Amino acid sequence: MARLRIGSRGSQLALWQANHVSGLLRERGHEIEIEIIKTTGDKITEVALAQVGTKGMFTKEIEEALAEGRVHLAVHSLKDLPTELASNFTLAAVMKRQDPRDVFLSLRHNRFTDLPQGARVGTSSLRRQAQIKAVRPDLNIFPLRGNVDTRLRKLESGEFDAIILAAAGLNRLGRTERVREVLPVDVMCPAVGQGALGVEARADDAATLKELAFLDNSDARRATAAERALLRTLGGGCQVPIGAYAEAVNGTLRLTAIVAQPDGSEVLREHQTGNNPEELGTRVGKALLASGADSILRAVYGEAVAAPQQP
Repeated sequence: MARLRIGSRGSQLALWQANHVSGLLRERGHEIEIEIIKTTGDKITEVALAQVGTKGMFTKEIEEALAEGRVHLAVHSLKDLPTELASNFTLAAVMKRQDPRDVFLSLRHNRFTDLPQGARVGTSSLRRQAQIKAVRPDLNIFPLRGNVDTRLRKLESGEFDAIILAAAGLNRLGRTERVREVLPVDVMCPAVGQGALGVEARADDAATLKELAFLDNSDARRATAAERALLRTLGGGCQVPIGAYAEAVNGTLRLTAIVAQPDGSEVLREHQTGNNPEELGTRVGKALLASGADSILRAVYGEAVAAPQQP
């Protein structure tokens, strides 16, 4: 069987993901190597992600290795992968999706609604910040960067009263001990592609694409295709206040999406159904733009977005 090299970031979660794919490929007889590649997003650790504003900040260097032939495939958190890939790359597989929702973690409070006025909440996501502020404008939001262990350590040291993280990463790493509540989509709409792994390869590498085909999950691909079409229509990257979640309901896709002011003063929501993922995502994106999302996003892209203040 083929000897395949996987390109991956070096974080604990990224390596779990790469090793997960490696294990599945080894079961089919492949020899696997993992090459750790440091990305722009890994190098910038002291600035809120929304302030960086670089599309592909967690994928660019990995794609360069892919283009050069140093690696055969790359494993990404799909939410980090730009919606428009260069023509020499393709999304070889979208793997079965983990729970796409966000979760509330705290030492002392069992539910998000239990937080006292002025409580300190950690997140560097504008999407999360906006939705928190929309329902609890009294809370104080502070930046939270670092790997999962670092973020949990900051919570446990008392730096925050609560933090918000993706359920999928915690589930994969078995670090759910501080999870107090899974946040419903109507309170915290997830990031586009959250919970799904995307396997990227060179578009002309037919042999590798054939070997990766078994990893593709049709339900996950359809749902995330709708979400990514929405994001493409809005012109957004993964660090803007846009949320989306598509799910199959009685055989039909239902897409829920939001665009929000970073301060939570306005949250636009749209729910629509359809059978064609790309068409559905595009339609929902256009509906949001028509209802005022364009002015929100112009302000976000055109100005230095107010990142969470330093504690």
